Amino acid sequence: MLMRALKCATPLPEPFRLMPSPFLPPELLNQAAAPYRPLGPFPWHFARGKLGGDPAFAGLLQRGLIPANARLLDIGCGQGLLASLLGSLTGQSPAERAWPIGWAAAPHGVQVHGIELMPRDVERARTALAHLGERARFTLGNMCTADFGQADVAVILDVLHYVDYQAQEDVLRRVQATLAPGGALLLRVGDASAGLPFRISNWVDAAVTFVRGHRLSRLYCRTLDDWQTLLRALGFAVEAIPMHQGTPFANILLVARLAPPAGSGNGG
Repeated sequence: MLMRALKCATPLPEPFRLMPSPFLPPELLNQAAAPYRPLGPFPWHFARGKLGGDPAFAGLLQRGLIPANARLLDIGCGQGLLASLLGSLTGQSPAERAWPIGWAAAPHGVQVHGIELMPRDVERARTALAHLGERARFTLGNMCTADFGQADVAVILDVLHYVDYQAQEDVLRRVQATLAPGGALLLRVGDASAGLPFRISNWVDAAVTFVRGHRLSRLYCRTLDDWQTLLRALGFAVEAIPMHQGTPFANILLVARLAPPAGSGNGG
């Protein structure tokens, strides 16, 4: 009876059938998490849970925010999940043969430099992703003092609120100096003016921080307007994109771009 009803049901309209999911498709999730399986249950289950339940990973790919062959700086990279995701995109991978309709083209050839404070996470990243060679390197260090090098894209997901306001500004100023002309900072933050969803974000953040072995401390949060004002003062053009679909949180992705090189759009 149920199967008959399903067969006779009216098909979903085209816009709904093509509406992109806020999460990674199963094939892409599987291949991005696979390198962590030999490391044991916790690294593998953490990778699957984070990659599969955080809409940021799908959002970055869906919107084409990471260009092919980019030099990417991942500040607070953890065990290297973004590097694993990008490194799995070879042009021939199973997930790319079923690439979601409506997504930007898969970014190939991205080189990731991850910076992480926790030694255990850096060791996991280096071990799991050793097969990527020069496409993924990981530095043990504090984002407030580590050498950022040069980059075309910088990614900071849910990290800046762990350091005080002056340190936040210092990190962002150094990121601005690190980026090439036309480069982009992809910064996910919580909106302190969002009420209950913001408080839920902080509760979950505290729990995950504890599980990962970080020392719990005060969080230095800002409203969305304050974050945008700060970035514009540093010379960025800023676009705010909600990045909490499918979750109860108040996370916003700020796409902050520097001006392109002079004359790059004049056709000659």
